[in-house]
Amino acid sequence: MIGASTQVVPINRDRLLERFIKYVKIDTAADPTTDRYPSSQGQLELGKILLEELVELGLDEAYQDDYGLVWASLPSNVEGDAPTLALVAHLDTSPEAPSNNISPHVVESYDGKDLCFANGETLTIEQCPELQGLQGKTLVCSGGDTLLGGDDKAGVAIIMELVASLIENPNLKHGPIKILMTCDEEIGRGTDKIDLQQLNADVAYTIDGGGAGVVDTETFSADAVTVHFKGRNIHPAIAKGRMINAIRAAADFLAGLPSNGCSPESTEGREGFIHVYGISGGVGDAAIEILLRSFDTNQLEEYAEYLTDLGVKVREKFPGLEVSLEVTKQYRNLRDSLVNLPAAVDLPCQAFEVLGRPYEQAIIRGGTDGSQLSEKGLPTPNLSSGQYQIHSVKEFACLDEMIESIEHLQILVQLWSMEKIEA
Repeated sequence: MIGASTQVVPINRDRLLERFIKYVKIDTAADPTTDRYPSSQGQLELGKILLEELVELGLDEAYQDDYGLVWASLPSNVEGDAPTLALVAHLDTSPEAPSNNISPHVVESYDGKDLCFANGETLTIEQCPELQGLQGKTLVCSGGDTLLGGDDKAGVAIIMELVASLIENPNLKHGPIKILMTCDEEIGRGTDKIDLQQLNADVAYTIDGGGAGVVDTETFSADAVTVHFKGRNIHPAIAKGRMINAIRAAADFLAGLPSNGCSPESTEGREGFIHVYGISGGVGDAAIEILLRSFDTNQLEEYAEYLTDLGVKVREKFPGLEVSLEVTKQYRNLRDSLVNLPAAVDLPCQAFEVLGRPYEQAIIRGGTDGSQLSEKGLPTPNLSSGQYQIHSVKEFACLDEMIESIEHLQILVQLWSMEKIEA
């Protein structure tokens, strides 16, 4: 019991753990090399499992659409009109680390020392200082050679267990709640197939954040750049004066990037970066894949201009070389849209205060589905889900913090049931 108007009920810890382990064992890695939607079969498989569970819980209008997205509605149990709240998590996992044959293992009452994985690998306190605050808690780890998939199956499990707790405890008052499980968030396509009129929500939350007690209110703004180098290939025996080596040109381009800054490994906080994450091709054609990230959207244009100028300089060094840049918009800073609905941030903070727990408003050096949903007109902050070391083979999640997330959401939906949205 929390107060006269809000309350929490106990979370079924064993059921939550069982859900989470079942979900992470399904390989749902997104595939950036295909135009299919969803990009991988595993996302459809996990979606079908969730649909079955939602139907068993008795949710209205639960279905999986042609794109693999899972939708469901939980009707209001309060009198009068209350704002419609959407809870969002994504089914896919990162393609940047192995995700087949995931074998999660559970560490009960973590001892606060270096974390050992099943394959003998170790995550030290120095490598992950957050471990210092997790002593005595239950951790769910990868095997040390694959992802765990907590990003974002922790969020998926949290939402599913929240729904179960609300249905089992009708004394927890809430307005209309929409559930949406998206696909291909990790490759920037998470909101491509979402119809906001169909969702018909006043506010949404992505349950896709790290740690506990965090309300993410800003994300990077993001663009992607592909730099194409078209050279000329010919047998090396007769190459003098004829060959234009696109690989050498690409290497020269990379050498022209900043060497002491403006990269993920050399920046922190609110500093943006230019991140080279892929190179491919041969003598005749080569390509470099680059991510541009900044909390200041205008800086993305500055980064793109810098790369364009660098391409001109490289072309001058390699007569006959063709260089072209393709810039693709990805998402924009979450902050830009949240100003339209202050309660979207105020109420999660209030929910932490009701629980008597510390919290912070934070920035994400990345993005979520919430970035794009907010830009489209649906204010969508991001909330904690107990994830750590995401996109790494030393990934783990904290079961206790997942439970705290569900308790926080129990309070949050009750607070929203007492709100009014002005037309």
